[in-house]
Amino acid sequence: METLLGIRGPDFVMLAADCTHAHSIMVLKDDEEKISEVSDTVLMATMGEPGDRVQFTEYISKNILLYKMRNGYELGPKAAAHFTRRNLADYLRSRTPYNVNILLGGCDEVDGPQLHYIDYLANSLPVKYAAHGYGGMFVASIFDRYHHDRITKKEAYEIFRKGVAEIHRRLILNLPNFKVAVIDKEGIKYLDDITPESLKQPTAA
Repeated sequence: METLLGIRGPDFVMLAADCTHAHSIMVLKDDEEKISEVSDTVLMATMGEPGDRVQFTEYISKNILLYKMRNGYELGPKAAAHFTRRNLADYLRSRTPYNVNILLGGCDEVDGPQLHYIDYLANSLPVKYAAHGYGGMFVASIFDRYHHDRITKKEAYEIFRKGVAEIHRRLILNLPNFKVAVIDKEGIKYLDDITPESLKQPTAA
């Protein structure tokens, strides 16, 4: 019942995640943070069982930080994606698998912009754009229609707005607010949230 969105541009990666935390038929909060800063060059958007989502995200973040402390340098986006996928695969074969879906994005001087689609079965694939969750069924055609190799941040944000508007219009679930973050060579920046109110206004990004 959650949605993650991701777009890779020529020099950036943009991620969006809904802010809804629900249990059974109840909405518990609408300001949940599902995008985490794993390192200075890596962002991770995660959805799934709330306990699994929080615990696995913290586990990956702390282990990547430990790697930096031990070796004097941090994992790039591509290495972080492989590390995340391997841990998810190992836990999948244990008695305590994590039920999480992930969009991992990052940008550094070696790998450039990277967006990796990782699902709960530990499948991983570098992609230009991706979505998880029921909302992804409605935005796939929008991504396919408007994405291009020279896409700008403003265009990517506008695609997210179109996708969220379609989710609001067609999905029976209540996912009103979406947090948006972008990472490039200058670091991580959070853009204006996409909400029903902001969709009535011109693009602010």
